[in-house]
Order: sequence, then C-alpha cells, then structure tokens
Amino acid sequence: MIPYNRKLINNAQELRKNMTPEEKHLWYDFLKRLPCTVKRQHNIDNYIVDFYIPKKKVVIEVDGIQHNSAEHIEADAKRDAVLAEWDITVLRYSNESINKSFAYVAQDILNKIGLSFEDLKPLTRREKYIY
Repeated sequence: MIPYNRKLINNAQELRKNMTPEEKHLWYDFLKRLPCTVKRQHNIDNYIVDFYIPKKKVVIEVDGIQHNSAEHIEADAKRDAVLAEWDITVLRYSNESINKSFAYVAQDILNKIGLSFEDLKPLTRREKYIY
C-alpha cells in the first residue's frame, strides 16, 4: 500500500485552494474530464504531488521556472526516485508548456495513460457556458 502521510493533509488542502494558474488550467480544462479518478495535491510518502491518477499509478507535476535550478533538479530527481519505488511514473510539464502547448501536454498525458480524447467525459452544460 502506498504510504499516506497524515501530517501533510493541511498543507495539501492549502495547495488545493491556491493552485497556480497553470495547475487550474490543466485541472479544469483537461484532467477533470478524464474517465478515471484524478487526485489534486495528493500526498504520497513524504511528498505532495500536484496530480495523481491512482488507477494508472501516474503523477503529473506542473513545474515553474524554479525547477530549473540545480537544487530543484536534484530534489525532483530524489522525489521521482522515491515515487518510482512505489511503481509510480512521474510526468513533468513546465508552466510554459502548459501555457504555450496545452494540446500537446494533453495528448502526451493521454498517450502515457493509454487513453484518447474520445475517452474524455463530455463537458456539462454549465462548463460549455463557462468556457
């Protein structure tokens, strides 16, 4: 069983309330429509991941520019290695790729989890009106 750190619950809740614009875009405009459960700001072991698809054992991380620093690259590699011990695959996308190549990011995620655009849930009447 994948460990769930209860000490991180409050932090995860705060992160859900304060998602970045890129995380919101990915969530509301794509991930929310997947036909499988996607958990936002979910804690695994001693980490809080941006999005987790338990059925596929896939984590999706949305990385800001700070992740390009040597310190963050090393920390991300360590975190990815810990998640790999639980057979979890980590997909990383930069804020820039979400902003400039959203369709590519969505297609890449679908390819990696074995789904297609036809598998997405349809937009509700309300969502069609909003978007």
